[in-house]
Parts: sequence; structure tokens; C-alpha cells
Amino acid sequence: MSTLIPRIYERLLRTYGPQGWWPADSSFEMMVGAVLTQACTWVNAAKAIAALRSADALGPASILALPEQELARLVRPAGYFNAKARKLKALASFLMDRFGGDPAGMSQVPTERLRQMLLSVHGVGEETADDILVYAANRPVFVVDAYTRRIAARLGLAREEVSYSELSSQFAGAMPEDAQVLGEFHALLVRHAKQTCRKSPRCGECTLVDLCPTGTATMEAITPG
Repeated sequence: MSTLIPRIYERLLRTYGPQGWWPADSSFEMMVGAVLTQACTWVNAAKAIAALRSADALGPASILALPEQELARLVRPAGYFNAKARKLKALASFLMDRFGGDPAGMSQVPTERLRQMLLSVHGVGEETADDILVYAANRPVFVVDAYTRRIAARLGLAREEVSYSELSSQFAGAMPEDAQVLGEFHALLVRHAKQTCRKSPRCGECTLVDLCPTGTATMEAITPG
């Protein structure tokens, strides 16, 4: 299994090329994006970020200064806007209290300790915390999302209901301890799941089909003779 995971990464990278994640002008903007993309497409999250930028509200202090109702109005395109406004307030408060509002201060905190600190923030779960760790804090962790679970299950790497920590450790343990590589791998899996390994998979177009028991079985079933 450990040799299959790097082969998957290499195949996806060759097929799709670098994905250029995370699209943001600052570490804090990236952190905001990680919250706004919860149960939301990136297109709509980007609209909310653009609204925050237009309001000059893409910093911890400026988010805390905004009335919650106004913040909710700005992030409305991302959905669940009242809840997300509260989450952004909590994230901004965390950064102000712990690091004087500067995400660069996170660099002084060991990875596991920083992860626990992030998880203590209202609205930050495991996936959001790891998004922040790998893309904003440059830590070698592997982000697990529904796309990762789907692809891993079809490839026979894990059950789809496998725990977050188990699947994250499985992927991270098979790859170099490199934040850029692990972040790229996550982005490639998202691209592959959206484009090919959909809920109804396009196995005939899949670059991983020869590595995938599910894809192999599907192709055999539709191939005459």
C-alpha cells in the first residue's frame, strides 16, 4: 500500500500538473478561505473573499471591528453566513490573542501543539485546521476531505468511513515530509474527484484506472467478450 500512494501522486501530477493551491494574497486570507469553503464551492467562497477585500476587511483587527451582522452580509455568497461570520470572528480573536494578529507568529509553535490550538477555535475542525497548517503555516500534514475518502475507498486503500487521523497518517506516512508535496497531493485529489472520480465515476477517462480495483472491475463489466 505504501508504494501505491506515491504512484498515485506521481500519476495525478503528470496528468493535471501543479494546482497552485492555496489561492490567496496572504496567510490570513488563506485562513479565511479555509473557513468559508466549509460546505461551499470555492467559486462562492471566492466571492465572499472579494467582498471582504472590497470592504478592506481581510485582517484580524478589521474583522473584529466589523459588526457581526455586517460581516455576515459580506460573506453571504459562501452560505451559512451567520455561522461563518461567528467563525471568522473567533479565528480573528484567536490570532489577535495568541499572535498579536500576525499569522507569522504560528511559525514558533510546534505542529501538534498548533493543531490543538486551532482545533480549540470555534468552527475549526480537523480538515480546516489541517488546511491552515499545510497551506498557511507550511507544516507537513495531509488534509483529508470527502474527495480523499471517496478515492481512497475506490482504490482499496481504506474504508470510506475510516477515521480522519488514520487516513491522514496513511497518506502522510507514505510521502516525503514536505508541506508543498502534501498540499499539492491534496489539491490533485480534489481535482481528480471533481473531474473524473465523481460520485458516478468516469472510469474510462481515469488516469488511475489500472491501479484501481473499482475502475478495473467497471471497465471489465462494460468491455465485450
